Amino acid sequence: MKMADKLIGKGLSTMVILQLVMYSLAWMIVLVVPMSVLISTIMAFGNMSQNNEVAIMKATGVSLYKMMIPPLLGSILIAWGLVYFNNNIYPDSNHAARLLLEDIARKKPTLSLAPGVFSKDIPNYSILTREIDQLTNELKSVTIYDYSNPPKINIVTAQKGKIYFSKDQKKLIMDLETGEIHETSNINKSEYRRLRFDRHKIAMPADEFTFEQSAPGGQRGDRELGANAMLTIVDSLANLNKLELKDFTNKLTRMITKAKSEVIEANPTNVSVKIEQQIRFDESSIKSISSRLDYLRKEKNRYWVEIHKKYALPFACLVFVLIGAPLGTMSRKGGFGMAAGLSLFFFLIYWVFLIGGEKLADRGLLSPFVGIWGANIFLGLIGVLLMIKSAKEMVTINFEFFNKLIPKSWRNTEVADENY
Repeated sequence: MKMADKLIGKGLSTMVILQLVMYSLAWMIVLVVPMSVLISTIMAFGNMSQNNEVAIMKATGVSLYKMMIPPLLGSILIAWGLVYFNNNIYPDSNHAARLLLEDIARKKPTLSLAPGVFSKDIPNYSILTREIDQLTNELKSVTIYDYSNPPKINIVTAQKGKIYFSKDQKKLIMDLETGEIHETSNINKSEYRRLRFDRHKIAMPADEFTFEQSAPGGQRGDRELGANAMLTIVDSLANLNKLELKDFTNKLTRMITKAKSEVIEANPTNVSVKIEQQIRFDESSIKSISSRLDYLRKEKNRYWVEIHKKYALPFACLVFVLIGAPLGTMSRKGGFGMAAGLSLFFFLIYWVFLIGGEKLADRGLLSPFVGIWGANIFLGLIGVLLMIKSAKEMVTINFEFFNKLIPKSWRNTEVADENY
């Protein structure tokens, strides 16, 4: 829906739209997989608790910790698969989606002709048709102003005609019948020529109305690369940063040395004043180096953020198992609605931490590691505490508070339905 305004009126095929949707699903999968792990874990343990299976297993000596081993192993496999997806499939999908969107943006909307209105969609041509037969798509009383040859202006009139694309979709053909061509010269105003025709075809450029998909390749952004490729870029940025710092230090050293030597010869008491004047003189070069250093720092942070995200999001699968298992046993309900409600609350917390940490890390206010892994660390601690509390004693989450929010008439109906 966010892309609808870029697609409407472009005359794109269904396959192109489906292709764009498929490419756009990649970033959704990265977020959906950890959330699905949380929902499924809550549902599984909630259903077991609802059927008293958890209590029976505990009575036979199987602790909650042992019950969690299979889902933890399963989450490790899912996390490994998601790491592979993040480093191999997700970057290529993002790259293909960006190229496809750029190709779509270059395509103009489909040519539209309205009776009595000049159309200037085609470069160097103005087309006027006074009547359009909706059944046969035949144009009547057609006038065309042709500016494709700058020294001359051609005005073509015809009683009727048709318009269609050539087989290779490169040209727009105007097939006219019974008309005249009036040709005038911009150089010699006295020159004028009129031609009559029974049948005349005009081939106009249609490149902007056809869709051509670019081949993969070219420069890639940070979300279009795997972790290994980004680490290489980070190393290059670190080397550039060292060179800039070295250049900055050398310039400051030369400035101070030059100022000292000049002042000592003249007046030793004015060394600091001379140094300040020299710094002001070279202020532009210092600012230039400073801005480059700031740019390199931001670029390094941006790439590090994306590198950590490729591993932090898969690791969230393990964190959500730690949270989901005790929550399921406490809720004692295995329905999808309950699982979705509880998981949405924790996933929103995770999302806020992730987005906030990413923004702060990009600005250099937090290290990329803390900004991205902070959500896992925080929710992981909550999961461990919930797991310990649930393992030691049978704790049940009470939902009576929510029942009070339901009107009495609705509650009476629900009770009657249950009795029935």
